[in-house]
Amino acid sequence: MKDISYPVIALSCLLVSQLLLGDMVVSTARGAEPPLGLETLLHEALQRNPEILAARQRWEAVKATIPQAESLPDPVIAFAYRGPEIMREGRVAIQQEFPFPGKLRLRGEVASKHAEEARERYLAVGLRIVAQLKAAYYRLHFIHESLDIVEKNIKILQQFEQTAQARYKVGKGIQQDIFRAQVELSRELERLTTLEQEKETLHADMNRILNRPPSAPFGRPAEPSLTVLSLTLDQLNDLAQQHSPILKAQRKSIERGQSALDLARREYYPDFFVNLGAMQSFRSNELQDAFGMVGIRVPLYYTTKQRYGVEEALAELEGARQDHRTARQDILFRVKDNFVRIQRSARLVKLLETAIIPQASLALESAIAGYAVGKVDFLTMLDNLLRLQRDEIELHRERVAHEIAVARLEEAVGIPLQGHKP
Repeated sequence: MKDISYPVIALSCLLVSQLLLGDMVVSTARGAEPPLGLETLLHEALQRNPEILAARQRWEAVKATIPQAESLPDPVIAFAYRGPEIMREGRVAIQQEFPFPGKLRLRGEVASKHAEEARERYLAVGLRIVAQLKAAYYRLHFIHESLDIVEKNIKILQQFEQTAQARYKVGKGIQQDIFRAQVELSRELERLTTLEQEKETLHADMNRILNRPPSAPFGRPAEPSLTVLSLTLDQLNDLAQQHSPILKAQRKSIERGQSALDLARREYYPDFFVNLGAMQSFRSNELQDAFGMVGIRVPLYYTTKQRYGVEEALAELEGARQDHRTARQDILFRVKDNFVRIQRSARLVKLLETAIIPQASLALESAIAGYAVGKVDFLTMLDNLLRLQRDEIELHRERVAHEIAVARLEEAVGIPLQGHKP
């Protein structure tokens, strides 16, 4: 009977070296991909994303209404003639309306608050797009790391299968070991296919955010470093209420509603108009008469117009206040939700890096060594390999989850948190 101790020992050396080298096993396969910088992508998104550009144009459009609201109504110029003969005498008149004092100022305030609200909503759209792009970027990094781990394990499982077949041929193994290795190898190939599909989906999503063609290629994202969060939950809540553009926009909406209510109440007061004119003879080319007139626009139908205008403004103001309360509760929820996610992910990353993965690596190395001398069965060795793979993937998942939560927390708070001190 052929001795198989040499291939088993050789396999042990190969697997242990792969465990020590880690992701370097597949570095040659993926090392050719150019690095993908996050800051470059963020700058591109801010310059090209259609949602951001549309929000900016809405802000610009509302800003253009301010001088319109503060301007006087257009004057009216009239021309008339009289006499049995056409154009014997002509009359020219000009009429200018003057709103009651304070109305133009209030109309300007309403337009200004609306513009400030549009600006905050434009900033909120930018923060949302940045958070979406960061989340997609970090998920793409996770996919690349998972692909590395799966490809590494495929090579190890192929070695497992070869060794199981060698042991079975010489009567020192069972056929079930071969089948189990083949099943796990097929599962890894299935996982590899799924990860490749998810990578292409993320590419399409990032291209959508960047306003690129859906098939535009991407490089490999850089390894993200965990953001150190030194702020407490109460401090984050205070920052959110100070800097969140969504809350600022809602506050501007309330201020606009208050100015609109003041304006609606001012509509009870009459507007004025001045009419100036002159009459001239076209035959003698002499000025025959000049006249002036002052008039008042009387709010006669105030019971059906101005009164309901005030009720409309009151309802809109109360609605804006309720919207502000809703937005505030939503922001505070998002702050706490992402804060606890960051804390959980930070604890799990530390636990996986310092305890679970080193222990799982030692367990697999011990299982491989025991399998080489016949003290450990094949299924135990295989189970240790799959556990290590799950732990490695979980480590990268939690690192990515940590940074995604930070990005969403920054969106809710309204300012960058990296390096921010209380």
